[in-house]
Amino acid sequence: MMDIRKGMAEGDKVALAKLITMAEDGRRDAMDIIRDMYGKTGGAYLIGITGPPGVGKSTLTAGLARIYSSLGKKVGIIACDPTSPYTGGAILGDRIRMQQLFTDPNIFIRSMGSRGHLGGLSKSTRIAARIMDIFGMDYIFIETVGVGQSEVEIAGTADTTVMVLAPGLGDDIQAMKAGIMEIGNVFVVNKCDRDGAEKTAREIKAMLDFNGDAAWRPQVILTAAQENKGVDDVMDAIGRHMEYIKDSGVFINKRKEHIRDEIMDLAAQSIMCDIMNGLSKEELSNIVDKVANGETDPYTASDRILKTIRYHLNGRDFD
Repeated sequence: MMDIRKGMAEGDKVALAKLITMAEDGRRDAMDIIRDMYGKTGGAYLIGITGPPGVGKSTLTAGLARIYSSLGKKVGIIACDPTSPYTGGAILGDRIRMQQLFTDPNIFIRSMGSRGHLGGLSKSTRIAARIMDIFGMDYIFIETVGVGQSEVEIAGTADTTVMVLAPGLGDDIQAMKAGIMEIGNVFVVNKCDRDGAEKTAREIKAMLDFNGDAAWRPQVILTAAQENKGVDDVMDAIGRHMEYIKDSGVFINKRKEHIRDEIMDLAAQSIMCDIMNGLSKEELSNIVDKVANGETDPYTASDRILKTIRYHLNGRDFD
């Protein structure tokens, strides 16, 4: 049996991969290891890479990871891929697109299916990032599924969020006014060798003008990540944003918000587990039938479920 704690302390990627898998499966022993090693967290800087599908997020992420690795930095990549709502399977295409990075000793890549989670992130993303932090990663990239408006969830996880766009999005740019444009700390117009790249950059800058009083003005950078053009500029912009949030005190406040969200997510997952463990399939089916038949309503039904679970929980011993 592999000693996960020893492997993590010694920088064994196999131990890292194993612990993430154990945590994804919700194993108690994984949580015990994370608790014991939690004091090693806090050293990694989290960078979110988000934007619509097909804009080159994976290529840009790979380019940035190579640069950081060349500087001697340890880099973790969490690549979230869309999951089928029918089969539960995921393509995990980032394993294919980033295969040239697998031989780099400074880089570790983990693909995760979103498993129907609408925020563009897997439910296990935060815990995977936490484990990579324990492992000693200097930078952790979180590349989201790329599903439009719901991408705002990345802002609640990353220290710096890079919004990647491309020429020819048309009405998609206009749709982003509703909120998604607000989460970017750095904007990248990738595939800048295509017609309309400069126009797209101007549109983004015009939208950013609406936030003229904001303390941080995001840069808009043109790149052709496939040819590795402009990737250095993106890294520099990330560095400037990192310096800004640390000097201004924003960094510590963001970290506290992320910790708060993590605590609430963990609590919500625990409550859901208690509900599912305390309610049999037959009981749930009977409740659903009663709502469907008009004998009760969903609100009353959920209240009854919670009362039943609380009754069972009252019999437990808590620390």
